[in-house]
Amino acid sequence: MTRTALVTGCAGFIGSHLTESLLADGYVVVGLDCFNNNYGRAQKLHNLEAAREWERFEFVPLDLAFGDLRDLVADCDAIFHLAAEPGVRASWDDRFAQYVRNNIAGTQQLLDAARPFPEKRFVFASSSSIYGEALTLPTHEDALPMPHSPYGVTKLAAEHLCRAYHANHGIDAVTLRYFSVYGPRQRPDMAFNIFCRAALNEEPITVFGDGNQTRDFTFVGDVVNATRLAADAAELDARVFNVGGGSHITLRSALELIEQFAGRKLDVSYRSREAGDVRDTLADVSRSREVLGFESGVSFPDGLLAEFEWVMQGVGAGR
Repeated sequence: MTRTALVTGCAGFIGSHLTESLLADGYVVVGLDCFNNNYGRAQKLHNLEAAREWERFEFVPLDLAFGDLRDLVADCDAIFHLAAEPGVRASWDDRFAQYVRNNIAGTQQLLDAARPFPEKRFVFASSSSIYGEALTLPTHEDALPMPHSPYGVTKLAAEHLCRAYHANHGIDAVTLRYFSVYGPRQRPDMAFNIFCRAALNEEPITVFGDGNQTRDFTFVGDVVNATRLAADAAELDARVFNVGGGSHITLRSALELIEQFAGRKLDVSYRSREAGDVRDTLADVSRSREVLGFESGVSFPDGLLAEFEWVMQGVGAGR
């Protein structure tokens, strides 16, 4: 019997990869996206090109915060909630209202639509940003959340909504905290996309911080794998799982790799950290390994090269 998946944020960076993975495995996929204005519509449409070639893919342009979602949820077997207003640095000041609407109100609307169908697995894509300046590295899921940005606050609030709907209405929700996802189709406001484009166009690069800050960079294919595992695992009881790549990499090291790929020295300047940025991240993925069977499969150099080559194709095509 063919299964049906509902994927919110299907035109985004991670959502489009997840959609293609599900389609390749025989799912019918109903993809939702409202094309919010965090970056250009053209790239999001390009992200969907492969999915649109499948007859089993249906695209629904819908704003979660205002749309009627119950019929869509009723017709699916699993819900993958990836839609969000992304970005730490952009979440301050007047734009915070968009984060509240898209990350909190949209999540509440989708959970409310799922209330009559508590047996359907609800996979929520959260973020390592909920930890803020983590007190311990690697960081376990039981660490005290201390968001360092408004974005992180909204993602943590959405996590709490998932727990509340599980406790009160029995919704089969599971939360995944993604750590610094990178790879082909990465958003144009994210560091590696910016760095790769600058390297290819021989433009200067600005790093906010001294370059020795570290991240647990996670390749998008590994994130999709973990997300699929979370949808299929039995009896998760609203648990939370870290999804990390196991790569504790400094930005300076990443820039050195991009220099190798570009075959030239990069013009890099360093400025003070911006509000919301944290110094270091590193995921403790022991729970994901033991319960979900998750293992990171792509090394950081290979993953970064895949993104560099993708950016190179885009630059060459004039996108």
